Order: sequence, then structure tokens, then C-alpha cells
Amino acid sequence: MAAADSAVEIEPEIEASTYGEEPDSAYDSEVASYTTSLASNVTNYKEEHGRRYHAFENADQKETDRLDIMHKLTEVSLGGKINLAPIPANAQRILDIGTGTGIWAIETGDRYPKAEILGNDISPIQPKWVPPNVRFEVDNVEEHWTYHQPFDYIHCRMMGNAIRDWPRLNRQCFEHTRPGGWVEFIDLDLTWTSPDGSLKESHASKQFGNEFIKASREAGIEPCPGLYLEGWMKDAGFKDVKAEKFVWPVGTWPKDKHLKEVGAWNYLQIMEGLEAFTYALFTRNLGMSKAEVEVICANIRKEIKNPAMHAMFHLHVAYGQKPEA
Repeated sequence: MAAADSAVEIEPEIEASTYGEEPDSAYDSEVASYTTSLASNVTNYKEEHGRRYHAFENADQKETDRLDIMHKLTEVSLGGKINLAPIPANAQRILDIGTGTGIWAIETGDRYPKAEILGNDISPIQPKWVPPNVRFEVDNVEEHWTYHQPFDYIHCRMMGNAIRDWPRLNRQCFEHTRPGGWVEFIDLDLTWTSPDGSLKESHASKQFGNEFIKASREAGIEPCPGLYLEGWMKDAGFKDVKAEKFVWPVGTWPKDKHLKEVGAWNYLQIMEGLEAFTYALFTRNLGMSKAEVEVICANIRKEIKNPAMHAMFHLHVAYGQKPEA
């Protein structure tokens, strides 16, 4: 594993909103307003693109909704972009690793109508009706790749807790990218922190995060790949590797309007997926009962709704170019 920067980072100063004499009530109202609007946004998006998003087969609808929320959350965080690497305007072949619901591949197919977009995933939950230049396949990216033609751009997003051998994945990306092409990784560091010390070690949210990271690593999976993306890419041979980090607040507590919106989307995806993140890992690896996990989730939900707890974690983006031959 490539080492993360060993320097101690100081969290940026992020000013929190003030909620008056009844902060819990005011915060609840703000969160409710945001989440109702955002949930409607996702639903309307699906209806607007009905020919593409109406047919998820063999899928947990709540989880597919959360995956689409994550797509929107990432887009908002990146200032309206769905990637940062400079995809060539004349790109012919683009690969989306772990495509999920296919939403990124479909949007990219619309943006690059002359390119062939391939999305792969181990779960066949993608819609049947897609742009003519987009196709999906069931594949395990940790197996040996058998593509015969290289790609101009490879995109890999939110594959933490899915990949066991990140260096090998980077090497396969390098091997299957054309000289001069680009590869981009977007993933998280799930270490919960706060800019003002309001997230304490005694909080259920902090304890959950620590246990989640520990259990994942004991299972042989790196839950915080964002920390290592840049190093892995450089080790694989990519040049001009750029790395950026973005704050993901948990909730609408920041005063900054942009971070407040990011936090609202993040709050929504956590509330949608908390049990899904937790049940299998905590019951199998930590030996907890379902009832114990439910208590943990209930405590986390309560804390997240507290405007005095200014929790956040980070999104990392790294992208680089394969040297010209």
C-alpha cells in the first residue's frame, strides 16, 4: 500500500450556521426542507429520463436510489462536474469501472455521442434503454482484463469496500489505456472528523466509523482508498498525476451555501444507506446481533440530527495520464 502523507493536517476552518434559541427544531426544519427537495429532485430526474431509468432488475430500489444520490452528491461537490480529468474531445473508447446504476456512463454517453461508453459491474442493475453508444456488461474488474482495444479514458468511482487489490487495479488500468489517455479515480476517506472538535471519541458516529474501518481492513478491504489514490497511480506508471480533496459535511450545519448543499446530499445518502453499510459487516466480522446494530444506527441518526455536532469526511480525486509511447 502506498503511504499517505505523514504530515499532520489541520482541518480547514468551516463556519457553522447559527440556529437561534431552539437549535434542534430549527435544524430539523432546515434538514427536512433540504431532504424533501433533494428526494424530489432524484425522483423527478428519474421521471424526466424515464426511458433510461425505469427498469432496474434484481435490485434493491432503495440502494439504487442511494447510488444515484451519490452521483448527484459527487457532481455537486465537484462544482457541477462528473469528472475532473481532461477527457479528449475525440475520445473513442471510455470505460466506467463499477458502473452501478449506469448513471455516470449514460450522462457521459450523452456528452460524448461519438465515443463508445462501456460500463461494467458485478451486478446487472443497469437500465435496458440507454443511448446507442452506451453498453453494459457483467464483469469482475479484479479478474484478468481481456479487452483487445485500449481506452482513451477510464473512470473508477466509489469502489471502496469492493476492491481487494488496488495496486493491481491501477496496473490493469495503465495496461489498457492508450498512450496519452487518462485514468481517474474518485473515492472517499471515511475517517469522520470535525473542524472544531465537536465530534468526540465518545460519539456513536465516531465509534461506528472507527469500527467500520477496522472491520473492513480485517476483512482484507481498504475502506479509505481516497488517501492512497495518488500514490497508487504514480506507482503504476501514470504521469502528471493530480490529486484534490473535497470536504463532505454530514448535514446542513455549514454556513457556506455550497458546503450546506453538499452536506444535505451527504445526509440523505447516509440516512438511506446506514443499515446497508452496517448489517453484513458488523454481524459477520464483529459478531454483533441485528438488534445491536439497530441500536447503533438509531444513535447515529440521532447524533447526525444534532446541529452542535459538525461532522465531516473527505472525497479524494486523483487522475493521471499514460505517457506517450
